[in-house]
Amino acid sequence: MAGFWTRWIPKRLRKEGVTIPVVRLHGAIMSGGSQFRPALNLANVAGALEKAFSKKDAPVVAISINSPGGSPVQSRLIYQRIRALAEEKNKRVLVFVEDVAASGGYMIALAGDEILVDPTSIVGSIGVVSGGFGFPELLKKIGVERRVYTAGENKVILDPFQPEKEGDIEYLKTLQLEIHKVFIDMVRLRRGERLADDATIFSGLFWTGVRGVDLGLVDGVGEMREVLKRRYGPQTKLELVGGGRGLFGRRVPGVIFGGDHGQAIAASAASGLAQTLEERALWSRYGL
Repeated sequence: MAGFWTRWIPKRLRKEGVTIPVVRLHGAIMSGGSQFRPALNLANVAGALEKAFSKKDAPVVAISINSPGGSPVQSRLIYQRIRALAEEKNKRVLVFVEDVAASGGYMIALAGDEILVDPTSIVGSIGVVSGGFGFPELLKKIGVERRVYTAGENKVILDPFQPEKEGDIEYLKTLQLEIHKVFIDMVRLRRGERLADDATIFSGLFWTGVRGVDLGLVDGVGEMREVLKRRYGPQTKLELVGGGRGLFGRRVPGVIFGGDHGQAIAASAASGLAQTLEERALWSRYGL
């Protein structure tokens, strides 16, 4: 008879404890991606987020973040989707930072009602960066003449095969300042009075998790499993939630050889290599 009555008791009140959905948002943030290396963007995580917030009996949704940043657009889109779902489903959001939540990674972390870190996590980097390479002398050395025809005097602004122009650089900085202001406004909105009065917070610097607590960028130190069991009981279970087509909403690609598939695989592999190099550059900024 005990089993019969147990079925009518809400899950959160049963002895076996609650089950808390966990979504992992790991990797560099960028649109697109390849079959071999899916990127961290809204399209690839939307399914997992929808599933996690649909768990009616869960008191909170836990999000694990480990990202050096990337696309500000995709970062904001993920942040906005988390906040929209939290309000729609009336759920609190606990964010747990692993190695790093910097730049766009920290922007996503702002979606949490609380942000918890490891003492050695890296957080912050509230700024905007653009980078690239210039090759104006290379073409001369190898005897190549570049020919570009445009309609619109600024169509080839910041062309890497032409010498830098002061006006182009100033225009780029204007765009960066606009994006930086959006980021700063998000931090002030979400962190509010918890922020310390420190001029370096919005300078682009990054700090350890312990220093992040002092600055008000995060709320405390804690490991996901330990924190959730302490708050919701020792029987609390963590359920890793993936999208309908895998953790980041994509199918694992099959390997097919022959015909046009070989060219598609080669193209995807090349794209994946470029993405890997870009990711490596992002991670290396934080010594990872």
